[in-house]
Amino acid sequence: MSEKILTMKLLKEEYGVCRLDVTELIPEWAQNRGFFSITRTSDELSVVCAQGNIPNDIKCERDWKILRIEGTLDFSLVGILSSISTILAQNGISIFAISTYDTDYILVKNNDIDNAIESLIKEGYEVID
Repeated sequence: MSEKILTMKLLKEEYGVCRLDVTELIPEWAQNRGFFSITRTSDELSVVCAQGNIPNDIKCERDWKILRIEGTLDFSLVGILSSISTILAQNGISIFAISTYDTDYILVKNNDIDNAIESLIKEGYEVID
């Protein structure tokens, strides 16, 4: 593709995706500077934050990098996550996605990040760091 679709930014830090018991309070270590996400359901408390802040005794999947879609995404836009996840799936890359009011964040394991970036660029995405 020759036309740029969207710009994504690679965040510098490595992140962890943690599972805590539903009854636990939101931990202080999760609320660091920069990116973090906390989701509570009836079954669990999930925390995504900088890996360096996570205590060793926490159930956690480590070594994630984050690609953030740059700019504010309008709610009327359709298929952004679908497009990105399809490109990455076709290249054997698993993701963990988080959406906020303004944009989407795509977590990719550190050992797949170079392949993910190359795959996205090949399909017309710009990736900056």
